[in-house]
Amino acid sequence: MRWTHTLIPTLKEAPSDAEILSHQYLIRSGMVRKLTAGLYTFLPLGLRVLHKIEKIVREEMDRSGALETLMPALQPPEIWQKSGRYETARDVLFKAKDRSDKEWVLGPTHEEVITTLVAGELQSYRHFPKTFYQIQTKFRDEIRPRFGLMRAKEFIMKDAYSFDTTDEGAQVSYKSMYDAYARIFKRCGLTAFAVEADTGVMGGKFSHEYMVPAETGENEVVYQEESGYAANIEKAVTGSVKLDSDPALKDLEIEKFPTPGVKTIENLARGSHKIPATQQIKTLVYFLEDKPIILLLRGDDQLNEAKLTGVVGSAEFRPGEEAEIVELLGAHPGSLGAVGVSSEVKIYGDLAIEGTWGMVTGANEDGFHIKNVNVSRDLPSVEWVDLRTAKVGDPCPTSGKPLKIQRAIEVGHVFKLGTKYSEALGATFLDHDGKTKPAVMGCYGIGVTRTLQSVIEQSNDKFGVIWPMAIAPYQVCLTPLNVDPASEVMQLANKFYTELVSKGVEVIMDDRDERPGFKFKDSELVGFPIRLAIGEKSLANGVVELKMRAGGEVEKITPEMAVATVLERVHEML
Repeated sequence: MRWTHTLIPTLKEAPSDAEILSHQYLIRSGMVRKLTAGLYTFLPLGLRVLHKIEKIVREEMDRSGALETLMPALQPPEIWQKSGRYETARDVLFKAKDRSDKEWVLGPTHEEVITTLVAGELQSYRHFPKTFYQIQTKFRDEIRPRFGLMRAKEFIMKDAYSFDTTDEGAQVSYKSMYDAYARIFKRCGLTAFAVEADTGVMGGKFSHEYMVPAETGENEVVYQEESGYAANIEKAVTGSVKLDSDPALKDLEIEKFPTPGVKTIENLARGSHKIPATQQIKTLVYFLEDKPIILLLRGDDQLNEAKLTGVVGSAEFRPGEEAEIVELLGAHPGSLGAVGVSSEVKIYGDLAIEGTWGMVTGANEDGFHIKNVNVSRDLPSVEWVDLRTAKVGDPCPTSGKPLKIQRAIEVGHVFKLGTKYSEALGATFLDHDGKTKPAVMGCYGIGVTRTLQSVIEQSNDKFGVIWPMAIAPYQVCLTPLNVDPASEVMQLANKFYTELVSKGVEVIMDDRDERPGFKFKDSELVGFPIRLAIGEKSLANGVVELKMRAGGEVEKITPEMAVATVLERVHEML
């Protein structure tokens, strides 16, 4: 390809709305153009990268035995109502009406569609196991599209779905996809690792996310390098974080004391009372389907709402409003507690305060607290569960060593779903004994467009993108510094171009009549792995100049060795 025959509209400056570096380089290098918030047009170079990632995904999916399909993006709402996600996923669903005023859903994912297909096609245990996949455009009504392709309203995803007859078989399918994902990201040049993850609105038994470490990532990963433990912040558990209580306080009776003006944990810790946050019980009031629940945590901990979802079995909860809290407990936030609360109100307490004593909590009377709380004695109806968000320095659950937290970008997610969707949508089969059973499912997603930008986020420098050879838009940028067709420079460039293309190398020739520095800067901004420059001065000295984008000095090689050297470098990097 010749530069003048394609469209590579590079920019010197980043658009003002491009917040992170990968988004800036995505736009500046001419890969995509924004239509409006959350919607992007792929230009020729960006589309080439996208197709290469899709090719890698297809090869690894086919290698795993998965069968490619293509399902409708437009879906009837009835199947979403059957699965229950018409309501639970309503915030992200795009809906449209046809000329008959019939409603449709634009698919953000395809569990309902594929399960409906399997329900109609696979009826015997002999038809299983099966795994289906597709690469398709998805639609999600993101409340705040941002960071380019990272959080868009329309994006390309590879989604796959496995169907097995047993839980053991489903685990084999899950492991097959888990391993395939590792190969995909490695081939794309990404450093990605799997972490335990929350299943969210997908439901199911367990899941893993593939994360790319990046300071601009929207996710937080809790990990311990030596033990190998890694989990999304929403899922992360820790070793015991219980603190030793003063034995002298164990048998003291509770005592109410005045705390005028105290509204927060920090007020009580820093004011005249000097009660450490670790000795306080934080009391939160939530409403679950209009029924109040009380949540208790140590004063220095934060609630993890994803864990609360798992505890109560629903994401349909909300924090109580001030008037509701006063009606329930008789006091305003800042003076709340669970001591003496009616047993009709469900109370969940975090494991970090289970069995502690000498604690302080609100008295359910404005301006007063209670001290000497013995949790086992004074809060007998509490159900003890894991509610807290893990913190840096907490003990690793497997090794006890301090945990760390790293920001990261999610590029893939694998779920073991169980029978949630197969039961709801009738994907059943007859087993060996003629009994009807639901298929055991798994689902597996890779954000293809997000993967593209994640590579840029992880592989760049101050000059621009550094594409891995496997997914670079072109492998070699051939840069003649004199583009006059009759010049020795251009004639040699045409010779190199023909020889390299005949050997299967992807070459773009920068045949623009521009200054050398301008062309070099564009080459580095776009990120072609190899640049081969030909100039009159270098030719006069019997050399051409080869530069690897990933680093190193300019190499001066003879024209006779140029093609062989480029071929060697391309093959080394694939």
